Amino acid sequence: MIDKATVAQILDAADIVDVVSDFVSLKRRGANYVGLCPFHNEKTPSFSVSRAKGICHCFSCGKGGSPVNFIMEHEQLSYYEALKYLANKYHIEIHERELTDEEKIEQSDRESMLIVNENANKHFENNLLNTAEGRNIGLAYFNERGFSEQMIHRFHLGYSLDKRNDLYETLITKGFNAKYLFETGLCIADNNGSGYDRFRGRVMFPVLNLAGKIIAFGGRTLKHDKAKYVNSPESLIYKKSNELYGLYQAKHAITKLDKCFLVEGYADVISMHQSGFENTVASSGTSLTEGQIRLIHRFTNNITVLYDGDSAGIKASLRSIDLLLAEGLNIKVLLLPDGDDPDSFSRKHSSTEIQQFINTHEEDFIRFKIRILLQGCENDPIKRSEVITDVVKSISVIPFPINRSVYTQECSRLFGIDEQVLKNAIEKNILDSRKKDIQKKANTTTDAGKPDSAHSQIDAQNNTIAHKHDADDQSYSKLLYPHEETVVRYILKYGMSDFCDSIDEQGNPIRLTLLEYVDSELSMDNIKFNNHIFAKIFEQSRNLISDFYNALQQFIKNLDHQCQQRHDEEISRISLECQSLDEIKQREGRLNDEIEQFRKEQIIAYRNNYLEKALCSCEDDGVRQTAIELISEKHHLSKIHTKFYKLKTEFDKLTVLIPEAIYNWKSALILCQIKDIQKQLNAINNGNSETEKALLKRMQELFALRSQLAKYLGDRVVNPKI
Repeated sequence: MIDKATVAQILDAADIVDVVSDFVSLKRRGANYVGLCPFHNEKTPSFSVSRAKGICHCFSCGKGGSPVNFIMEHEQLSYYEALKYLANKYHIEIHERELTDEEKIEQSDRESMLIVNENANKHFENNLLNTAEGRNIGLAYFNERGFSEQMIHRFHLGYSLDKRNDLYETLITKGFNAKYLFETGLCIADNNGSGYDRFRGRVMFPVLNLAGKIIAFGGRTLKHDKAKYVNSPESLIYKKSNELYGLYQAKHAITKLDKCFLVEGYADVISMHQSGFENTVASSGTSLTEGQIRLIHRFTNNITVLYDGDSAGIKASLRSIDLLLAEGLNIKVLLLPDGDDPDSFSRKHSSTEIQQFINTHEEDFIRFKIRILLQGCENDPIKRSEVITDVVKSISVIPFPINRSVYTQECSRLFGIDEQVLKNAIEKNILDSRKKDIQKKANTTTDAGKPDSAHSQIDAQNNTIAHKHDADDQSYSKLLYPHEETVVRYILKYGMSDFCDSIDEQGNPIRLTLLEYVDSELSMDNIKFNNHIFAKIFEQSRNLISDFYNALQQFIKNLDHQCQQRHDEEISRISLECQSLDEIKQREGRLNDEIEQFRKEQIIAYRNNYLEKALCSCEDDGVRQTAIELISEKHHLSKIHTKFYKLKTEFDKLTVLIPEAIYNWKSALILCQIKDIQKQLNAINNGNSETEKALLKRMQELFALRSQLAKYLGDRVVNPKI
């Protein structure tokens, strides 16, 4: 693990303009730079880079971020791999924390297994190209399949000689430990203390992870063998459910085209790539898993599943579509002509013909699923009902209400069923699924970590605004979200800015940052963020306070040194250029004012950018992406607007905006509590009970609190409908 000091050094050194310029041609436009987005095809530049903020952002596709996030997205690296990339670029020595003994052993084993696989694949490639058996059998097979020399090298294809222990003896002779030959699955131990090759007599398809490391192999026999394909077993470096064949070669094309083609086998991927469809990956003959789907979702929201024309297992494989839908992906389906698979179809047709076929025959999953499932049962009402139920279940797993509504309308039209009937069935499925999830969570939650009650706690002695409710209640989430988002955005942009005076516990006057002020306001009423990502951002911001003050002290020290150097240089120049003592005094006075203004502006900029820089480069994907979205601004005031007079900016009005945002949030929380009490009152059957009196008393208190907030905000209070 890279230590915190090294991470901070990397983030400080990484200049966003410098980093992006390695991949994008940038032009100056005002205070920022613009260029063509590297993540999608465009003719008009919409990719903006801000050196002052240290971020980039495409206002068309939304991608970008800090230097770390940009490298992660563009090069498809992990967080730590991106840090190492930047460290190498800026010649920063990586300091890593000491690993535990267990971590050292696992890391050593992992690296050894990767090295063994790499050397094994070099051996297979050499067999294919430089041995008679490899050329006559393996290379002849690839040539027969129409694989070009470029594709053979691109996918590192090879051949395992038809000998019992050719690979085993080769690697052992080179000094490799037999333990790793067995653990990678390349070889199998025998009873004689030796081993034999797993893949002998097969053409080899290496499986690469996102970083381009070989983690497994697939071997195809060219004989009449019961096991047509043999694959590496799962290991420390290979989890089949989390890998997709061809993704390393396809990731840039998927990102660029914002679309992924999903096929079944190795040859399908290679042939599609050779035909120009480099955004193709395969599930390697297995049912699609949630891990593989999330892997695709990292690169695109759009996926087209290609089915063989004569595939007998289409109905069984439709389950994969539901998994894709549940992940929020946009699904299309392409059924190839009878007798064809993606490999054979792409070899028979040109790239233009394939694209035309896709454009003509690619269909929405609803139409496809209905058409496939209804085959042979159009006149059977019971089977027709089962098909409708199956399709409704698919629509129910879609996480976005608008998408569900569109598909419901389409389904209603295709089946000739009242739309409301389908909506009721979908809502029931969603409710049942939610209940199962809640029950599952309840069964796995300990007493110490049980979720809060679904209703507000009634406390007549304490008028706090803290609100506890069911996290799944969408009406509360929608009501609170915009207020929480506003507060979090202010924190990200200005959290460490100098904000207001206060008094510490000993009665001494102190200055608070904006973040500290917000923290004290929320703590006063025990308010927590409902949105879990906002809660993470707030907590991580609080954890950075002590680091910030140390960093600010060092920044001011360096800044003062810089200002002093500038002062000394300018004073020397003034002494040489000026003719009189009065002129020297005037220019020295202006110089001191300029330097003081420069110092002030630099400190303000450092304070304002501190949390942006830290959280836009955060390891947590959710925190990093949300931070980038909240601080990205498409429009900036031009210099013309500030040339003749100074406009008040958002920063200038923070002392009004921040209290207003917090009070609006508190008012929304009170409204949530009022709605909760109304629900409880409606559920009470016996009138004039003690519980009812307590609820009514609490409601009066809440209305009084809301009225007080409304006076400050200048709004009139509108009582919610009961």
